[in-house]
Amino acid sequence: MLVPVRCFTCGNLIADKFEDYQTKVKSGESPDKVLDSLGVSRYCCRRMLLTTVETIQQVVPFYEAIQRRHQEVQSELE
Repeated sequence: MLVPVRCFTCGNLIADKFEDYQTKVKSGESPDKVLDSLGVSRYCCRRMLLTTVETIQQVVPFYEAIQRRHQEVQSELE
């Protein structure tokens, strides 16, 4: 899933803060302090950053499996 560009509720720009947020949280900082340091004060914007899940890493293996199967079928037909 792509990161939403703007908050669905208030329309504030949040996509530019997502990478910094993720980096700091993965390094061990608490999410509430990271959001405060990034200047995200509205609870609707905080929700957008807290609940965004990157699902692309979960989808890629299925896409690769489909591609491999397609190549196998093509080679069997030839």
